[in-house]
Amino acid sequence: MPVLDPNPQNGQKKLLIVLGAMLAITVIIGIIASIASP
Repeated sequence: MPVLDPNPQNGQKKLLIVLGAMLAITVIIGIIASIASP
């Protein structure tokens, strides 16, 4: 079973959304930290 399925099932799609949200939050925190740092 391929890791990136063209038609992922609900569980896999939910996992991709969670991983994407975690990555986005990490990037946003990094941007905020770089702006807030003197």
